Amino acid sequence: MSYWLFKSEPVTWSWDQQVAKGGVGEEWDGVRNYQARNFMRQMKVGDRGFFYHSQTEKAVVGLVEVIAEAHPDSTTDDDRWECVDIKAIKPVPQPVTLDQIKADERLAGMVLVKNSRLSVQPVTATEWEIVCALGGL
Repeated sequence: MSYWLFKSEPVTWSWDQQVAKGGVGEEWDGVRNYQARNFMRQMKVGDRGFFYHSQTEKAVVGLVEVIAEAHPDSTTDDDRWECVDIKAIKPVPQPVTLDQIKADERLAGMVLVKNSRLSVQPVTATEWEIVCALGGL
């Protein structure tokens, strides 16, 4: 299993909206960055991810699971863009903020710290365990 981080502005797509989709999940569409798209192409069904609210909160607020591998993004006719489908698994009891992540030297190499603008990014197994622990999971 691999681990990922999915960033969304809560005013565009929030954790509550993701949860409301239930088991059918939702396309992680609208990504127009080649590196982020390439990460989605690597994802497999069953991979887990952090749902991260960007902008105002800047925090990991939930856990998601990949339920459909890369396929054409339904929001465009441009075949360069693909997406995966994800479903909500559970909320993070104590959201983990970007400031907390940056302050933890064990997470200094995390992509979120080095390239916080990337909307889809990999997370190592060690980073996954640390952030889950910080969030009370």
